[in-house]
Amino acid sequence: MFHRLRQDINSIIERDPAARNAWEVLTCYPGLQAIVLHRWAHWCWTRKLKWLGRFVSYLARILTGIEIHPGARIGRRVFIDHGFGVVIGETAEVGDDCTIYQGVTLGGTSLHTGAKRHPTLGRGVIIGAGAKVLGGFTVGDYAKVGSNAVLLKPVPPGATAVGNPAHIVQKDLLNAASNPFAAYGVTPNGDDPLSKALRGLIEHAAKQEQRIEQLAATMRAAGLECQSVPECDKLNSDQLNKLVE
Repeated sequence: MFHRLRQDINSIIERDPAARNAWEVLTCYPGLQAIVLHRWAHWCWTRKLKWLGRFVSYLARILTGIEIHPGARIGRRVFIDHGFGVVIGETAEVGDDCTIYQGVTLGGTSLHTGAKRHPTLGRGVIIGAGAKVLGGFTVGDYAKVGSNAVLLKPVPPGATAVGNPAHIVQKDLLNAASNPFAAYGVTPNGDDPLSKALRGLIEHAAKQEQRIEQLAATMRAAGLECQSVPECDKLNSDQLNKLVE
């Protein structure tokens, strides 16, 4: 127990620059306290002491503002940062070295008792503040879910999911594993894929407009008169791209 506690404290100090020492983490970090109390609650739950497990979980919720069902499985070195408002359901599984920020819900969308209703997080997953991960699917190793995303489908290993509903941006697993931590799931150049698609369409339309002007000029130079059409404003790709951003 004390070995796992030391691991938890060291992992928090590594991932939170505001953590100054082990004593401060042990006494002032509700995420760590919630994990420790969950281990007691889960011990009771797996030994048929269901009510006692739920009661310990209830006390942990009052103390920390973090609700973890005693049936949930939490791995090693899991860091719940700030933590207030985090909800983790009964059949959820959280892998080693995951980071979960405040306001996160690992929820279920099924009412069938005994079924796998809640998500499974692989190793090193980061769930940003306010994200909702709903369903009995898997979020792959070292994947990231951006803040306030609503995730309803699996995420491949090393990918980033953003938006509502969440869209998946494929990343390279090797690079993700070599530098797995990104606060709040924010990654460099991690633009929303819809924004990328819109910018691509804007650039394509601008090139088409230039091509049409070149064709019209070539026809006029060859003595071919085109039927006149009403003048319209030219496409301003720079202005449109700023709106997309």
